[in-house]
Amino acid sequence: MTSLSNKPLPTKVEVLIIGAGAAGLMCAFVAGQRGRQILVIDHANKVGKKILISGGGRCNFTNIHCEPSNYISNNTNFCKSALSRYTPSDFIALVDKHNIAHHEKKLGQLFCDNKSKDILAMLLNECHQSGAKIRTHCNINKIKATGNYFEVNTNLGQISCQSLVIATSGLSIPKMGATGFGYQIAKQFNLDVIPTRAALVPFTVDTRTLEKLSGLSGSSLPVSVSCDNMSFKENLLFTHRGLSGPAILQISSYWKAGDHIKIDLIPEIDLFKVLKEKKRTHPKSELKTIIAQFMTKNVAQTPINLWFPDCGFVNKAINQFNHADLNSIANQFHCWHFTPNGTEGYRTAEVTLGGVNCNDISSKTMQANKHKGLYFIGEVLDVTGHLGGFNFQWAWASGAAAGEHV
Repeated sequence: MTSLSNKPLPTKVEVLIIGAGAAGLMCAFVAGQRGRQILVIDHANKVGKKILISGGGRCNFTNIHCEPSNYISNNTNFCKSALSRYTPSDFIALVDKHNIAHHEKKLGQLFCDNKSKDILAMLLNECHQSGAKIRTHCNINKIKATGNYFEVNTNLGQISCQSLVIATSGLSIPKMGATGFGYQIAKQFNLDVIPTRAALVPFTVDTRTLEKLSGLSGSSLPVSVSCDNMSFKENLLFTHRGLSGPAILQISSYWKAGDHIKIDLIPEIDLFKVLKEKKRTHPKSELKTIIAQFMTKNVAQTPINLWFPDCGFVNKAINQFNHADLNSIANQFHCWHFTPNGTEGYRTAEVTLGGVNCNDISSKTMQANKHKGLYFIGEVLDVTGHLGGFNFQWAWASGAAAGEHV
């Protein structure tokens, strides 16, 4: 076992890692393999909570198509070094070493065949083999830099270390124990913190629109969604609060309050052309029936009623429309300009956008430029991946980068 739950904290270690999540555990065993004396501490009662709930319980642990372009940061070049040195293939080799069955779900996304706990067990096993120790229920009261050491005062005692690694994640999913503690540490040591906000998060809508869309809760369809010169083709899910699904989660990372998003409900189909052809060949067909070829009839008629509330378009036969009407209807389906009321916030956000400014951190070692021995890894940094395993790959890559140097 890696836990020291029934033993006192050592008074001194070479490397102290705060945060027993994906990045922290990765850093721990990589550094341990170099012969470094490692202790990982976490305030939670269990380690790796976000790993366990990820990917619907099957952990989307990486993406084989991982590229720097899959990440958002104020320093777009920062992630390149770590990602190039620890690749998806490297992590897949580790997974294979532990005989964890996995599969590609779609778009390069790799999932466990069994459960997320397989990945956590793998990380804990590697920590154990490398000699890294882990301690939970450990709350930090104060951190102080003293000469070449850091003095860390906790509820379980005081410990000094040569290297201090901050792997505290971000603010997303507070019920899992997420806090802004890592940002507080950065500010204590005069590092800049980019303002944070929820990312990979569902949108909420205004009450009037929500009422009109209420009958669609649980319905899903493939769409193309765009905002801020970025677009994604994925599924959209209507919920009892607003809009979710992979397409919405992806675009939420590029959305800012007040922005509108553009949704194409029938991508790659020229709906105007279809409607004109149906008017010629099936003039008695109802509009909603024709559009229901591409989605359910319920999904087809609800937005029509939303966009054209007083026209009674839904039940009309196609031969009752002129070409201008058909063009207007087609344009609405292809270009639904929608302004979210907001997001569901950190409560359901998968990640946190923003964080410790990467300009203050070495892209090679993850060490703070102004403070020797102080490292930041994972989600606490201003590096946010797209949906689909990219954020885990950043955790592995940044954790490995720091682990090679602490």
